[in-house]
Amino acid sequence: MSIGIIIMGLLIGFMVGLTGVGGAALLTPILILLGINPSIAVGTDLVYNSITKFFGSLQHWRQKTINFTLVKYLAIGSIPSAICAVGLLHLFDSFFGNQEQVIKHALGYVLILVALGTLIKTFGKGKIEFNRLQMKPLQEKKTLTIAIGAILGFMVGLTSIGAGSLFALVMLHLYRLKTSELVGTDICHAFLLVTAAGIMHAGIGNVDYLLTFNLLFGSIPGVILGSTLSSKLPVKPLRAIMALMILFSGFKLI
Repeated sequence: MSIGIIIMGLLIGFMVGLTGVGGAALLTPILILLGINPSIAVGTDLVYNSITKFFGSLQHWRQKTINFTLVKYLAIGSIPSAICAVGLLHLFDSFFGNQEQVIKHALGYVLILVALGTLIKTFGKGKIEFNRLQMKPLQEKKTLTIAIGAILGFMVGLTSIGAGSLFALVMLHLYRLKTSELVGTDICHAFLLVTAAGIMHAGIGNVDYLLTFNLLFGSIPGVILGSTLSSKLPVKPLRAIMALMILFSGFKLI
């Protein structure tokens, strides 16, 4: 058991609970910058996120705050796409042998997207006025939803990032959901997506299970503590700081 990794998990969990910023966007680049192999960092993060999001999904299922139809349409696009991304990455490595460089560059660009999305959510309008697209029934947006799932799912399979943050941003602007329903739907879909991608990475040996355990050991109490303090501390400035840190990590990886 590594005390350093546990403390890192505690700090990341605390910041996630406090700000709501996605854990993968914080964890994966830190692991890589600490010298962990990029493919191991991505695979480990996916398994770690699968476990944490399982408990979140369970809680939202009990609260009845999940739009299962939207989850289904997103998953139809995202899960095959994420599996395809992992398969192509492995195939690319077999032929060219520079998988790590591909992951680092892809990760850098996705981190920049996540940082910008976080800033938009933080400093955008407090209340979004529903537009015509949001008002349309979900059935009429089925093809669009599946396509969005496929595009973002590919990014998640490649980098482990975006399962929560990017999907949440899209759902916020394209679908008419209550805040609690948006969060629950996002977490439930993210659980299915990162689990599928994590299984693929585990199958090709890209998961460090001891590292996963140590991160979980620290992050679970960290998330609980951060969530408890989130109503007592100014969250917007902290989110902005986290977004800038993620942005810096993205440029550094590129």
